[in-house]
Amino acid sequence: MSSPTIPASSTAPTTDAPLVVLAGATGSLGLLIAHHLRRRGAAVRALVRPAASTRAEAESLRRQGVEVATVEYGNAAALRQACTGAACLVSALSGLRPVIVDAQTQLLEAAVAAGVPRFIPSDFSADFTRLPEGSNRNFDLRREFQRRLDQAPIQATSILNGMFMDLLTGQAPLIQPAIRRIVYWGDADQLLDFTTMVNTAEFTAAAALDATTPRYLRVAGQVASIRGLQAEAQAATGQEFKLLRVGGLGILAGLITATRTLLPAKDEVFPPWQGMQYLHNMLSGQAKLPEPLDNARYPAIRYTQVREVLAGQS
Repeated sequence: MSSPTIPASSTAPTTDAPLVVLAGATGSLGLLIAHHLRRRGAAVRALVRPAASTRAEAESLRRQGVEVATVEYGNAAALRQACTGAACLVSALSGLRPVIVDAQTQLLEAAVAAGVPRFIPSDFSADFTRLPEGSNRNFDLRREFQRRLDQAPIQATSILNGMFMDLLTGQAPLIQPAIRRIVYWGDADQLLDFTTMVNTAEFTAAAALDATTPRYLRVAGQVASIRGLQAEAQAATGQEFKLLRVGGLGILAGLITATRTLLPAKDEVFPPWQGMQYLHNMLSGQAKLPEPLDNARYPAIRYTQVREVLAGQS
């Protein structure tokens, strides 16, 4: 997914604005979080590695009034100094073990050393806390870091948002406009959680400035079954969509095993089999966000619906 175009912020932080340190700020989600933090009046310090400090994304952050701090994560003293004065550290990092476990641990240690009271890790996913070990490689890495985070003397809040709704327009194979089919495995009535990247960023920005957040916040812009996606696709396009059940979840599990064996792509963050694991987790219901959701915690957020996302692509 390409990086979003972020308009300049019209809200400048006041002199007593809370400072939020943001890691992964040059990624798609990180740019959006920075934008919504600035809209809420926060001061933002983006931690950017030297190689990324001169790129267009870093310049976009500067234009919004974000302080870009160039720092190597391996430099503990510099990282601690970059975290000094922050009310919250938000991680929007994306990667495998060197990032999700190792780099986030470096961030965590720096935040604790600098006296930062709150930490929001880069979880932003379906509810991996309900899944067994081994069912999703990327979730296993987040769970490993979670164990370290829960032992640290800092207030942690994970934000779980289901699947990014934006993926329904291409990367997630559920909706196939070319053949007007909704493709799925398992039960067509299993409820699924979807939230746009923008809404996830809005919610994260609000949570970063909320000193009373619990350990987990669960949000879904829309909860819909496969049949619900069928109705949304038809409403968005004005065309009839039919359901195409490829098989049960056992068939999908077999496809995951075969794909991972033939195309392991161990160094890729999202190889094909990883996306299939994510679908299996959702379609099985194991990663379903439990009710009640926390959508209403920040009532100013208007949640985009699946129909709107699909209509924008029709």
